[in-house]
Amino acid sequence: MKDLHDLEVLLRSGVPLLVVETHEETRAVRLLAKAAERLDVHFYTWSVTSGLCRDGEKITDDPIAPEPQDALSRIQDTRYPGLYVLTDFHPYLRDPVHVRYLREIALRHERVAHRIALVSHEVDLPPELERLSRRFELSLPGREAVHMIVREQATHWSRVNRGQNVRTSREMLDRLVDSLLGLPEQDVRRLARGAIEDDGALDEDDLPEIMKAKFDLLGQDGVLSFEYDTARFAQVAGLTRLKRWLELREPVFSGRVRRPGLDAPRGVLLLGVQGCGKSLAAKAVAGTWNVPLLRLDFGTLYNKYHGETERNLRTSLRQAEVMAPCVLWVDEIEKGISTDDSDSGTSRRILGTLLTWMAERQARVFVVATANDIGALPPELMRKGRFDEIFFVDLPDPETRRAVLAIHLERRRIDPTTVDLEAAAQACEGFSGAEIEQAVVAALYASYAADQPFDGALLAAEIEATRPLSVVMAERIASLRAWAAERTVPA
Repeated sequence: MKDLHDLEVLLRSGVPLLVVETHEETRAVRLLAKAAERLDVHFYTWSVTSGLCRDGEKITDDPIAPEPQDALSRIQDTRYPGLYVLTDFHPYLRDPVHVRYLREIALRHERVAHRIALVSHEVDLPPELERLSRRFELSLPGREAVHMIVREQATHWSRVNRGQNVRTSREMLDRLVDSLLGLPEQDVRRLARGAIEDDGALDEDDLPEIMKAKFDLLGQDGVLSFEYDTARFAQVAGLTRLKRWLELREPVFSGRVRRPGLDAPRGVLLLGVQGCGKSLAAKAVAGTWNVPLLRLDFGTLYNKYHGETERNLRTSLRQAEVMAPCVLWVDEIEKGISTDDSDSGTSRRILGTLLTWMAERQARVFVVATANDIGALPPELMRKGRFDEIFFVDLPDPETRRAVLAIHLERRRIDPTTVDLEAAAQACEGFSGAEIEQAVVAALYASYAADQPFDGALLAAEIEATRPLSVVMAERIASLRAWAAERTVPA
């Protein structure tokens, strides 16, 4: 009812042109018809296929004024006030004759109070009509409304299937409602119906597909990407402090625990040596918390036209808020923001936009930013309050190296007990997790080439032949570790 009230107030204020951008045409037309009834004016709709229709019904068997110019001419000549809804009129706004008709109808509003509503998925008004118009946005269903829609779909399925109940739990229902928030009513209804019709249940398996469908409906153009491959911390060796930190905060982030003073966690910055698991940790946060993972790619964010890069970032951040609760992974953040003016200040403006959003956002979007080059990070980003904590992901210790070796051997269906993990872990001291994985892969290729079973000798040979980054770039790695020792929390 709030939409109807707001629309009525807007129409009574004397606005001659109304723009409604929506994919819910049926809902918008129905709402405008109710507003016309309250205003006690005639209600007409127009489309290129149906022509002018009164109260949704054709006036004659043949379409009246199917051509846009004829329709506008009839509206202009009509002497009694009316509300005219022109659907999918946006292609015709490029014709100066149509624009002039609309302008003249709007300018004569004081004499004949015609109101024209342009309803389409996208309406780009020419400048001469902008000042004569107002935009109206249909509200999205709130938590109670989404909950009711899901229950309606469950009731419908139960009725069709002879009284069988949809299998779910209260917790699962709440999580489904969280997933559907931010979508128009028709999309909520369609996704809820699809999840139920599949197997008569709402369970854990439905959430990833719903979130992917929701992301697709938001119409992203490559700036944000939806990451399907999310790991769990069981697949991540080491990082015990980070795991514990996240474990303590998950109930608050999920909304299961609500206590005064316990603000929802906002994000972490992961610094560290390349190949030591920062990206895997970002994926594991989303996988462990059972929320979607969105990746912000600064490479696709930048645009050569002035202001477009900032607009792309703002759009991406808004879409992340619509997807909440979610994890927003900003990989190699230092490559997207810098403190010099080599790009005419674009990076500085990007940094300002990002910092403002990080400080002011209310949605449950947990930011995981990863970085390799500390020197490129601006001080504004590093201060407390931007992130809840700054963790340093160091080279793995012996215990972690053993765990990494076991994980990668098992992933390739090799029994870890056939290898002396203790000796292998000692031999690969100074290796990153990625370098350990590549040693396992190289040894596996060697076993295939020699047509012999995989064994510890092959693995030891590959480890011996590898020069890890900690050796190749020893000075830089040592400097990085020294810097982080007093300034960050070991992960």
